[in-house]
Amino acid sequence: MSKALVTALVDTYNHEKYIEQALISVLEQGLSAAELEIVVVDDGSTDGTASVVEKFGLRVKLVRKKNGGQASAFNAGFAASCGQIVAILDGDDWWAKGKLTTVVEALEKNPEVSAIGHGYYEFHEKTKERKVRAPAARQVINLATAESTQAAIPAWRFLLMGALTVRRKVLQRIMPLAEEMVFMADTAIQAAAMAMGTLVLEEPLFYYRYHAQNLYAIEPKNAERLRRKYEMTELVHAHVYRMLIELGVPSESASMLLSGTWLDAKRWRLHTFGGSRLEAFQTEMEAFHASFKNPSAGYRLFKYLIVGAATLLLPPQHFYKLRDWYAERQLGRYRRQLFGDDVTAPRLREDSSEK
Repeated sequence: MSKALVTALVDTYNHEKYIEQALISVLEQGLSAAELEIVVVDDGSTDGTASVVEKFGLRVKLVRKKNGGQASAFNAGFAASCGQIVAILDGDDWWAKGKLTTVVEALEKNPEVSAIGHGYYEFHEKTKERKVRAPAARQVINLATAESTQAAIPAWRFLLMGALTVRRKVLQRIMPLAEEMVFMADTAIQAAAMAMGTLVLEEPLFYYRYHAQNLYAIEPKNAERLRRKYEMTELVHAHVYRMLIELGVPSESASMLLSGTWLDAKRWRLHTFGGSRLEAFQTEMEAFHASFKNPSAGYRLFKYLIVGAATLLLPPQHFYKLRDWYAERQLGRYRRQLFGDDVTAPRLREDSSEK
């Protein structure tokens, strides 16, 4: 069998309401069956998703599997595909016309990059509101240095699955993904794409749908789902950090890319559900070192003696309530009077709590 030029890899779970629109948007890209293969991975849907996909006949290769989550779906889809370019789409989103020709042309003109990202339309199903989310200008991002990583972080949002197209070599380097990444496994593909060099286009070329069943769009009052979200954030970021090191990304760059969401997840879990004092201490020290490259001697003393001691003396839930109280009253101004300024050189990232 000859290798297809492009694989459209669609992962889906209980998207009976949306999958037809997703697949029609793929078929309307204007590529022939010889130029495009369409692989749909149904991750154990319990609704009529598979029946809708089967209506497209031989034009779509349907891979059905037991429900195992996003990483297992990506693994199954990649194993069933043969395209040297892989464009990924979630079953509840859809592509704008011309998306595939635009990204394939960009890859052909830029052989030095391994992936393409781009702007998108944010579509809110409940209100039918549509917002354009796009970068001001196209740019190439990578994780080779601290400076390039800092520039890549704002562009990460344009590597959502419907916006990300990768050369097959990207997936060959990281597959199979750890299947315990039940959701958020796309973080690994995004990070690998950045590590190997990604061109981000300013054109909005897909529609990202917000709806009640989004796994990552969780109501703030749903404590258990929030807990699952933040526990998965910690797990995924630990896997991705190791993956980036294996790909040759400097540890400083890997930490800079991941530390914000990783540490926020740890803090939220410790604040809400508790944990060990040692874990709170390690989390706050990680946050300190991630946020400040050249802290002043006084600020270092404050962090180690005051903050560090508080994490070890207080249960985590009490410590984080105290931390919130401190930040809300902007008591950092008194700390600066006693211990001096925060840094001896510009910060890498703002510490919003001033703690």
